[in-house]
Parts: sequence; structure tokens; C-alpha cells
Amino acid sequence: MGRGMERRRVFQSDVDKNDFLDRLGEGLEQAQCQCYAWALMSNHYHLLIRVSSKPLSKLMSPLLSGYGTQYNIRKKRSGYVFQNRFKSILCDADNYLLELIRYIHLNPLKAKMVDSLSALDRYSWSGHAGVMGNKSQKWYSTGEVLGLFGKQKKTARSRYRQFVNEGIKGVKTQDLSGGGLIRSYGGWEAVQYLRKEHEARIGDERILGDSAFVESVLKMDKLPLDQKTHWQRKGWDLAKLINKVCNYIDILPKDIIKKGRQNDISDAKSLICYWGTQVLGLSSTAIAIDLNIGQPSISKASKRGEIVCQQYGIEWEEFSSR
Repeated sequence: MGRGMERRRVFQSDVDKNDFLDRLGEGLEQAQCQCYAWALMSNHYHLLIRVSSKPLSKLMSPLLSGYGTQYNIRKKRSGYVFQNRFKSILCDADNYLLELIRYIHLNPLKAKMVDSLSALDRYSWSGHAGVMGNKSQKWYSTGEVLGLFGKQKKTARSRYRQFVNEGIKGVKTQDLSGGGLIRSYGGWEAVQYLRKEHEARIGDERILGDSAFVESVLKMDKLPLDQKTHWQRKGWDLAKLINKVCNYIDILPKDIIKKGRQNDISDAKSLICYWGTQVLGLSSTAIAIDLNIGQPSISKASKRGEIVCQQYGIEWEEFSSR
């Protein structure tokens, strides 16, 4: 999915739309991808693509840059046409493919670009008309879509249309946002950081699937998670670290902010600074605030925490599993 800059119209005429679709067809062939659903709106587009071994960018980069160049020539303008990078959702096909096809194909109707399902059946700028047999693009995998609804084309087409119509009538559909499902995989912040690590291969805004699917995607990516992400996924943050260390040292968490050189409190602060910065990658500013110490003291306390670990034989792996 991608939008025009500042949400401006990027498909102003049939010439614009046909140019985009022609380039999409060429790109699908070159990138060895399949298109299962599509819709062109006035200021954005939706595409449902099954990728090959080649990354999605092999399709999208030439498509968007090529279209943008010709669009500027036609409109006698300069500058970017689309906002930033396209937004993509990596989807668990087994559970969400049908919902996404319906969602994308209903966009023109929900945006009131057409006024009925009958009008959508013949609307040129959505893949729905292709599935219904009223429009044809060589690159559009209508047979693959119909195959999801049955072996006989006529029966499959009828079932597909009924399925789309149920979406208009408000039949409850699955959540297509992906956010909650990602949060179930160890926390939103951890996944955001994880995305940065994997942007070369995944680079998606969201992953749409259950926890097992998300985990399998990350394993296939074959890029190692760093230590910070590993522990964030296990739920470790500053609050948990403080509570665990205080319990280990046998002091109350509320006493951690006390000033002075009491051995127990000093040891606790040192361990929090050491593990917080060196293992969990936490912000020294946040640690300083919660421990009621100056930020310059964090480095010194961290070094002392390392000494405490060596002196008493405290291992992080053992401590974190308690």
C-alpha cells in the first residue's frame, strides 16, 4: 500500500492508472511475483502480492520510481510522487488471504467511488471486475483467486461474489491490522527494534499472523537477534530489572532511590546499572531517573556492578531464570 505525497491525488486520469498497471504487469513478470488483489484509489493504491525468492522491493522500487518519473513528465512537475517507502504487511496466507482479497477489492465501494456491488463488478480500477470475468489483465492471477473458492469457475465465481457481498453487509471479519498479533510476540517495542535489525530482508511495517507465524518468519530471515532484542522479547524492561534485583538483594524497591553508601542498596544500584546498560541496552538517562542518581554516575556504577558479579559469582543467565 502506498500514498501520494501529502495525500495528493496520484491517479488523476485513466492514462495515469493504465500507466501504473502496465508497469505493475511488467514488474510482476520480472520479479516472478503474483498479484492476488489490487485497487487504485485517487491518492493511493492497494496490492496483494505473493512474492518469490526475490524481495518485494524488486517489484516495488522500479514500479514506483518509473511511474513517478512519467507522472512528473505528464504533469510538468518535479519532486516525489509517493510518500516515503511503500507500507507492507507480511501475511499468513492460510488464515488471512481471503480477508485481504475482499478488503482490497471493496475499497472503491467503501470510498463511494462506485455505488453498488453491481457497479463494482464492472469497475476498471479494482481486481474485483477481473475475478468476475468482466475485465482482463494478463498479469492478474484471477484463476488463483477463483481456485480458493472452488474447482468449477462458475461456482467459484458465485461463491467469491457472495463472500465479497458479506463484507458489504457487515459480517464480522478478521482483524487485518496485525498490531495485536505482533504484540503477542514479545512486545511492540521489541518488534519495532527487531524490524530495524531485519529491514534488509523483511522491511515490513507489520506481520499479519499468529505468534507461531511471526516466529517462523523471523527464523527464515536467518539474521541473528541481538542481545537487547532477545531479552526485550522475554519481557525484560527497567521496571522488571529493578524489582528482580531488589528481591535478589532482599531490599524493598522503594528503597532503591535512597542516597548513601549502604552496601545492599549500593550493590543493587550497581547491578541494575551493569545489567541495564550492558545486557538490556537500556537508556542511561532512564536508569539515572529511576535510581535517583546523576547520569554521569551510571558508568561508574556499571563497572562496580561487573565487579560485584565477579566477586559473588553472579551470572546473568542464572539470575534472569530465577
